Amino acid sequence: MSYRKLLATGFVLLFTAQVYALDPNEILVVANSDRPASMRLARYYCQARGLHKGYVVPVSLGAQVRNSMSRDEYEKRLAQPLRRLFRTRMDLAHIKCLVTTYGVPYRVGPREALTDQEERQTKLHELLQKVEEEIARLEANGQTDSAEFTKRRHAKMAIQMDTDRIEGRETHASVDSELSLVLGGTYELYRWQPNLLRSKIPQAIRTLMVCRLDGPTEEIAQGLIDKAIAAEANGLAGTAYFDSRGIFDKDPYGRYDQSIRDLALLTQLRTTLPVKEERTVELFQPGTCREAALYCGWYSVKKYVDAFEFAPGAVGFHIASFEAVSLRDIDSTQWCPALLRKGITATLGAVAEPYLHTFPEPKAFFSELFEGKCLVEAFYQTKPFNSWQLVLIGDPLYRPFGKD
Repeated sequence: MSYRKLLATGFVLLFTAQVYALDPNEILVVANSDRPASMRLARYYCQARGLHKGYVVPVSLGAQVRNSMSRDEYEKRLAQPLRRLFRTRMDLAHIKCLVTTYGVPYRVGPREALTDQEERQTKLHELLQKVEEEIARLEANGQTDSAEFTKRRHAKMAIQMDTDRIEGRETHASVDSELSLVLGGTYELYRWQPNLLRSKIPQAIRTLMVCRLDGPTEEIAQGLIDKAIAAEANGLAGTAYFDSRGIFDKDPYGRYDQSIRDLALLTQLRTTLPVKEERTVELFQPGTCREAALYCGWYSVKKYVDAFEFAPGAVGFHIASFEAVSLRDIDSTQWCPALLRKGITATLGAVAEPYLHTFPEPKAFFSELFEGKCLVEAFYQTKPFNSWQLVLIGDPLYRPFGKD
């Protein structure tokens, strides 16, 4: 390839990257108009990132800071006002991202049972009882390794899932994950919906990226903005810490464990950060992770290990089931509030049981950051589902490797 063609190709790639990068003018900030702290934080973010002050959306959600809201309240007080806003404001057609702020609830409750399917529900309960009796008979006869036993177990799982769907179980979610589909029309409220932003093909359903400026205190939430901007200006420095468990099985646990090990190697290849690994079932011990710039590990449920001192701009998450349930509890031992308390700049976690396969794979998520993507783009390029349990916490525009 000639120098001229190579140069032209470089300009095309640069232009393409700029076209698809999230712009501050493509963000709306959602604030609780009944909470001064929420409005202050929204205005502070607009000023810090150069957003138009008219892109703050005040929504009345009550003066008390609450973590949860009912499904009905979510629809009437948050989802419907946002839909009306987008319907009546044609100048917002370009918006790609919502930012929720301290004072906006982060959990939404389950929907009610489907009353029009009571007859089907009764039949399912009867069928479930018969299948359970068959399973018990096979167990008593020592046939747990038989194909018939496996078939019955799968049938039981399918019946139970259909029953749960009718009864409204596993229809709760994080507020932010539901807001991703607030403009997407009607969809099934049971477990999750696929995240269509992972696909490179244009989708008919409009999906919004959503990120949260939140934490145990208003000051911590504001610090997420300040530390992100400082790290972009000065460069992210420190050490990358990765905590795998020595699992090599060919199942989801082995896949995620291998992804953490692959991420350690990728970090060495793609960045100048020194890397330290813990590859056993043990976790990094207290006080051993100084100047942490990156972190990914697992699996200590609701038991944060005080191993870290975080550098400004640090990004990391702990893969476990309930680590953002008490996001605003300053004394919580869950990983998300503890990481925020200790000074991390961006993290993610689940507000209820998410199941392992719904987390972004570590190597994929950090690879997007290494490519120069901003925080919220990296998240939505790699998380599998919306209308589910994960919440992303930090400045959505933060690009820890934007200068590389």
